[in-house]
Amino acid sequence: MNDIIEAEFKRSSEIVAKIETSQIRKAADILIASLKNGGQIIFMGNGGSSADAQHIAAELSGRYAFDRPAMAGVCLSNIAPVTAIGNDYSYDIVFKRQIEAICRKGDVVVGMSTSGNSKNVILAMEAAKLKGAVTMSFTGDCGVLRDIVDHAVIIPTTETPRVQEGYLVACHTMCGIVEYEMYGNKAVLVDRDGTIAADVPYCGDPSKIKLFPGVPEAISKLNKAGYLVIIVTNQSGIGRGLVTEADVAKVHEKLKADIAAGGGRIDDIFFCPHHPDEKCNCRKPEIGMGVAAFMKHHINPTQSCMIGDFDRDIEFGKKLGLKTYLVSDKMSFVDAIDDFLKN
Repeated sequence: MNDIIEAEFKRSSEIVAKIETSQIRKAADILIASLKNGGQIIFMGNGGSSADAQHIAAELSGRYAFDRPAMAGVCLSNIAPVTAIGNDYSYDIVFKRQIEAICRKGDVVVGMSTSGNSKNVILAMEAAKLKGAVTMSFTGDCGVLRDIVDHAVIIPTTETPRVQEGYLVACHTMCGIVEYEMYGNKAVLVDRDGTIAADVPYCGDPSKIKLFPGVPEAISKLNKAGYLVIIVTNQSGIGRGLVTEADVAKVHEKLKADIAAGGGRIDDIFFCPHHPDEKCNCRKPEIGMGVAAFMKHHINPTQSCMIGDFDRDIEFGKKLGLKTYLVSDKMSFVDAIDDFLKN
């Protein structure tokens, strides 16, 4: 029996991994544009999809990952209107009738249907288009719904359980993007060695850490402009057995103290302790440290940047969707901060 369970898990994860990321990105952009213009996001579905529609609407009106102002997420699955309209008219129009009542130009109407052929959802979408709403669907790889909406997110399977599992992952990811880009914090992620301080290989001695000129003052400018300043640094000396995590912690305490003495503030430090041969997911250019920073500090990538002195720093930043600056003989950390704040 355990083998069957493992096979189910594997099948589900394989389907989720095949969802086109560009479809999720575009879906989030559509929701953000509507919400910024005072629109509402209206969800609907039948059966399990009804529960999913209620769930995702609540992620917007409530919260997804962090506290922030409420966003207008609405679901049409409330029992009173569904049963009243179904009883007095027809179940085929339980969503259409509500769309006619509450939908406005500029709203986004999201229909969920594992088959892509739910008649009441299709009729509601047609009504939404007449109202001037943007229409969106979450379906399996089947049905007509995906062909009549403005934007379709397709879960690449026709297996009903897998489609519904894909809904949840896709919609959660979409909600996370919307929340972070609507209300997330501004941040500057910064490499350490060679970027803000001289590169001392495998440094475990606090007395050897030397900041470049103007670094504390530049960080102070960021602090005053409302940016979090977070260091992300590869420290493979730990994995190589050349320094300990306690040594690195002491170096970072000295670094933060020196920056504070110049008027600046470091809000957090993330470091990768692994040897390169370990193939971890946190050593830059892998994005593990960035993801951890985003989750802990609720960072809005569209208002943030990454500054480093190696190509791996730039690749790391681009993978996270950040503006990037490469420190070199032609551009110092101070220059990068001045350009970022100006632009």
